[in-house]
Amino acid sequence: MKVEFLGHAAFFITEGDYALLFDPFLTGNPSAAKKADEVKPTHIFVSHAHSDHLGDTIAIIKNSGATVYTVFELAEIFEKEGVKVQAGNLGGRLPADFGSVKIFQALHGSGVAGGHACGFVVAFKDKKIYFAGDTALFGDMSLLKSEEIDLALLPIGDVFTMGIEDAAKAVEIIKPKNVIPMHYNTFPPIQKDPMEFKKLVEANTETKVIVLKPGESVEI
Repeated sequence: MKVEFLGHAAFFITEGDYALLFDPFLTGNPSAAKKADEVKPTHIFVSHAHSDHLGDTIAIIKNSGATVYTVFELAEIFEKEGVKVQAGNLGGRLPADFGSVKIFQALHGSGVAGGHACGFVVAFKDKKIYFAGDTALFGDMSLLKSEEIDLALLPIGDVFTMGIEDAAKAVEIIKPKNVIPMHYNTFPPIQKDPMEFKKLVEANTETKVIVLKPGESVEI
């Protein structure tokens, strides 16, 4: 499984015939590693409708034919654009030809009236990925321990999401094999040193912290 960090909270994860794209904020993202027309996903995951996560979703879907996974209220917006949507809601596990997608709660604003911000637990072939989206630390993250997460993608930027200390606590609760920090250094309010996160996590857990710069990738 190849994991490429595209900047902010955008990730492009590929294996075999499948290419998963998470929160594709590329246009207008000062740290973006690619342009919207340079990614061709098979599936897109959108955690909520804030512009730094919704990003280029519609343009990329129309260019690639990808199916988007998201919560019901945001799915209604996508459906009006005539694109393929797999809608669900918090706690629901959705079918996927590569495995399955469970929509997990996130504590954050949604950007859509009546909708929920969310994260995703993605069973991708023989790996499990937890994409947290934008969230605060919350106790129900303890439910993720039983999922045996191979890779967690967690925000550390503070101000709008968890900061370094709370994200490190989330790692202690979830116990993933690997974690990649995200949602930091894109804009001045969320300037953080990811090496502080790495040092804190690896001093207190067995989880491996992988710090990627935009455009860098790792095989897991």
